[in-house]
This record gives sequence, structure tokens and C-alpha cells, in this order.
Amino acid sequence: MIGDPLVTPLSEAANFTEKIAQLPDCYLVTDSRRVIPSIPLDRRAAGLPDNGFVFCCFNNNYKITAPVFERWMRLLGQVDGSVLWLLRDNAVAERNLRREAAARGIDPARLVFAKRVSPAEHLARHRLADLFLDTLPFNAHVTASDALWAGLPLLTCRDETFASQVAASTLRAAGLGELITTNLDEYERLALSLARSPDALPRMRQKLDDARSSCPLFDTRRFQRHLESAYQTMWETGRRGEPPRSFAVTPIE
Repeated sequence: MIGDPLVTPLSEAANFTEKIAQLPDCYLVTDSRRVIPSIPLDRRAAGLPDNGFVFCCFNNNYKITAPVFERWMRLLGQVDGSVLWLLRDNAVAERNLRREAAARGIDPARLVFAKRVSPAEHLARHRLADLFLDTLPFNAHVTASDALWAGLPLLTCRDETFASQVAASTLRAAGLGELITTNLDEYERLALSLARSPDALPRMRQKLDDARSSCPLFDTRRFQRHLESAYQTMWETGRRGEPPRSFAVTPIE
């Protein structure tokens, strides 16, 4: 089981059928060769307000649970002119989400749905949003990596399961551990604070831009060396006739 210190702590090895090969950074590989196209971006064309704050979540709609949606609606109610930008997954989900927004006193038109586009266009349009709001208990996985690669800060809430630790793992490897929360009250408070602090998010965007060429999350060559080291340890263990065992890969600088 390829993991990392957050998603597969060795202290939990007894709870896995597999043995853990723990990479030192993030288990989720990224491609540092991806290019974000410099295409004209227009909020209005995307159905977004010119000046309002844009919360977004491009996770699949089935990851949106009632407790998290409740917090999102509270945020919309507290941030004037804000909208929530979601992935257009299917008509039933869109209809239900709009209905639930109205039931909480939020104009359903403040939920904006983004159609599926090419991967390159999708990466580029992240720049139209202000803050990515993660889901719980099933976090963003590749979606989190995409947002961070595109320079969009992502706020997550971690729990105790593998699926609820993934975005925290990507944020830690990207150097943005300050966007990891541990309960929904903290998650809501930090989201509201960021939406009301015009200088905070640009600093985080700059931090992501600076880290794109150096942080562990986006260092594909570093990931490769660690994974090869894990394979080498597995092979040598088997060659000695020993049973598989859990182990942590020593960081290679």
C-alpha cells in the first residue's frame, strides 16, 4: 500500500491488510510537465460575478454531504455578493442542490455550475475563483492537486480516515499547512476570515506560484526517486526470503 505519513501512518499498520510503503511527502503523484494555458478568462462568461467572492468546489457532486453544504450556505449568507462555483455533474444533483440552498434562505442563483471542459481549460479557469472549499469525509484527491497546481488556495478539513486526509497531505507537501483544519467549526471560521481578508489569499497564491518549481508536491523527479526506493526495499526483502513488512522511505534530497 503506497502511502504517506498522513494517509497511512505506520501506527495504523495493523489495521491494513496490506503492508504500508510510506513515502515521505505525499502518496499522490503529480505531473510537473502540465502547462496551464494563457487563455483569456472572463468571469461573466463563466456565469460568475465580476467582483463578488467566488468559493468553489470542483469535487464530484456525490462528495457533497449535508453538514458541509450547511457550512457553505452559512458562508454565502455571511459574505455579501459571494457565489459557490460547483462542477456540473448531473441535472438531478444540480436541481437538488439549488433546492437545498433555497431551503436555507440562499438564492439558488448563487450556485453556479461549471460545465466539463478540456483538462487544460479546466486548469486555467481555476484562476477565476478565490478559494476552493473541500468536502468531508471524502476529500478532493487529484482535484486538490489540480487546484494547487493552478495556484488556487484550498481549504480542507481532515478526519481520521484515508479519504479524509488526502487534501491535508497535498497541502502539507505544497507548504500550505495553514489551510488544514480539524473540525467544521474551524473550517467555517477560517473560510470566513479568508473571504474577509483581501490580502491573505493573494499571498497564498504567490506562495503557490513560488512553490510550483520546488515544493515536494510538484517535484515529480523527487516522487520517482522515493517510489523507486520503496520498490527496491520490497524487492530486497523478498530476495532475502523475508515476509512483506511495513516501512518508511528515507527522504532523498
